[in-house]
Order: sequence, then structure tokens, then C-alpha cells
Amino acid sequence: MKQIIYLYVWSTKLKLMKGTNLGEFQEIVLLAILILDDQAYGLKIQKEISERLKRELSRGALHTALTRLEDKGYLKSEYGGATAERGGRRKRYYKLTNTGKESLQQAKEVRDEMWSLVPNFSLK
Repeated sequence: MKQIIYLYVWSTKLKLMKGTNLGEFQEIVLLAILILDDQAYGLKIQKEISERLKRELSRGALHTALTRLEDKGYLKSEYGGATAERGGRRKRYYKLTNTGKESLQQAKEVRDEMWSLVPNFSLK
């Protein structure tokens, strides 16, 4: 009975998430932005993810994800001031919107719920 209730709750949450289309990589990008807080700009985000995942991440893949997340309303961005060290170019800083935070929270809840239903998980 307990598992049926959990399954119902999980399927209800999954239906609520439908349409958010938050993939694993997008979730990682959002988490990296939260970790970096007010220092979340392209190169720092790329380094944070590369260090955490222990693999190289192309700038193009990251910028595609950032653009899609911003288009979905999960992120907002703004440009910082131009600096001489960057040849007059400005950094683009990213922050999660409330919609992005809600989507990330929902993804976490679904994962936690699913893990709680796995019986006796262990590596052998």
C-alpha cells in the first residue's frame, strides 16, 4: 500500500514537471550557477562543471544550454562592466529565476522520491 501511495505521488509530481523539460545537463548547469552565486559567468560555469564532472565541457555546449534555459525563463542574464583585461569585453552573469529554482526543486524531489522507492540498492 505504501509503495502504491508513493507511486501515485511520484506520478503526480512527474505530471506537474511535464513541460519543464529539464534535462540532466541543464540541471547541472543550474546547480553550477547556484554554487557560483554572483560569480556565475560563462568561463566560471564551464570550469565548475568540468571540475565536478571530471570531463571537458565545450563552450558551445554550455552556451547552448544557457540560451535554452534563458529562453525557458529559468535564467536571466546581465552584462557586467567592461574591463581592460578582457579587451573591453563585458562578462555575462547568470542568475536563476524563481521559475528556474522551482523547476530545479521539482527535479530534486522527483529524484529523491524515486531513490526512496529503490529496495536494497548496493554495489556488489
